[in-house]
Amino acid sequence: MRKAAFSLIALLALSWPFVAPWVQAQTFTVLYSFTGGADGSSPQAGLVRDKRGNLYGTTAQGGSSANCFLGCGVVFKLDTWGNETVLHTFTNTPDGALPLAALVRDKTGNLYGTTASGGTSVYGTIFKLDTTGNESVRYSFAGAPDGAVPQAGLLRDKADNLYGTTFSGGSTDAGPQNAGTVFELDSSGDETVLHSFTRSPDGAFPQAGLVRDRAGNLYGTTTFGGSFNRGSVFKLDTTGNETVLHSFTGVLDGAFPQAGLVMDKAGNFYGTTVGPGAGTVFKLDTSGNETLLYIFADSPDGASPQAGLVIDKAGNIYGTTTTGGSSFLYGTVFKLDTSNNETVLHSFTNTPDGAGPLAGLIMDKAGNLYGTTKAGGSSSHGTVFKLTP
Repeated sequence: MRKAAFSLIALLALSWPFVAPWVQAQTFTVLYSFTGGADGSSPQAGLVRDKRGNLYGTTAQGGSSANCFLGCGVVFKLDTWGNETVLHTFTNTPDGALPLAALVRDKTGNLYGTTASGGTSVYGTIFKLDTTGNESVRYSFAGAPDGAVPQAGLLRDKADNLYGTTFSGGSTDAGPQNAGTVFELDSSGDETVLHSFTRSPDGAFPQAGLVRDRAGNLYGTTTFGGSFNRGSVFKLDTTGNETVLHSFTGVLDGAFPQAGLVMDKAGNFYGTTVGPGAGTVFKLDTSGNETLLYIFADSPDGASPQAGLVIDKAGNIYGTTTTGGSSFLYGTVFKLDTSNNETVLHSFTNTPDGAGPLAGLIMDKAGNLYGTTKAGGSSSHGTVFKLTP
């Protein structure tokens, strides 16, 4: 369901003034290859890292539960030696199934996340995993009016309130599936719908999480809807008023953003779109003006960037593409410098390194990048990798 690749009319950009991409050798390490059994399968989410260097994440499938056809998914820990520990195996009811999003970790080490399915009403859950491995369902979605199918990770504030999006559901009359929500879950477990999308002009079907500025305003993307039904970038202020900062047209500005935003110190936003053609990287300034920073060409630079970005202290941007690359098929890790020159840091080959990275990257203090692939690896069930640029 999540982050499906789009087949769109290719954008004619024969005279596009950016430097042609090239492949640069990097230090790439597979930290773990999933086997598809109790350890999990098909990680579609990014990672979170603790101070000791341990990595935490989810897999959409696999695990020891037989309550889902291919397994209901797991929460896992990967230590600095590459040893994997399954912290929780989902069982569909009541704890949820199909975790598609990255985790958020509080100061005491508790983990919070979402499942896109399962729970008491099959519409997904918000869960907490404490430091002793006990999982508790903080909230089960009912579809309407509270939302359904949360595919994105959570944003946590200092008061332990959680903010996120649901792909569908809500209280609008925008159609039988409705168009999704932005929600808040307070520390007592009470959920509030902050906004129900109406498709036009505000957007529809948000697949990504949120970012928050110092004033408490929330920002995000919708994959569809907006003025041209090609997605939007929105702002939700502290009083619940929603503003569309940009509606994608599909012509020289991108289309169908499936990833969330990253914000720099000046308040500018950066993100990706999967269309038109092979996808784009864009910037939205504080005045709402959108600029395309890069248009992908499929090979060798990559195609269909479905994940968010990470920015280093120098302003360089790093991300993944789900397909494309030197083999046309398995995706890439890329760098975009401050002059918008793109470098392919790694082009996936399926075996043994992985294939189809759906999630974004995280960066440690030394500049190492960590991520996941949904497929490939030594057992064809996905990998966790490290890349040293």
